[in-house]
Amino acid sequence: QVQLVQSGGGLVQAGDSLRLSCAASGSTFSNYRTAWFRQAPGKEREFVAIISGSGRSLFYSSSVQGRFTISRDDAKNSVSLQMNSLKPEDTAVYYCAAELGAVLPPSSRSRSNPNSYQHWGQGTQVTVSS
Repeated sequence: QVQLVQSGGGLVQAGDSLRLSCAASGSTFSNYRTAWFRQAPGKEREFVAIISGSGRSLFYSSSVQGRFTISRDDAKNSVSLQMNSLKPEDTAVYYCAAELGAVLPPSSRSRSNPNSYQHWGQGTQVTVSS
């Protein structure tokens, strides 16, 4: 069973960058596909990005495509989310999530559904001021 601990986040101005990290313990992280979600107040949890266990397959939501980069470092048993050109609408609590199985599901609906992930980080606040 994998445990996820997040770090990073904070308060930045529009246009700035932040990096979130998700460190895994308890299992071989490369056996898990890992995603980032976010949840703004009063809104549903929203898919942000996903990476396969190998790191070779990536998908992003259209709202962050070209600005955010997901990556993994299996030597450090971690997955990161580099967020550039941040906008006020990126303000949310960000969560990493992992599911056993290195290969990404072919269905985008499955990849972006929070119910498809069993393991979750504790969440970290990202606030972008205008």
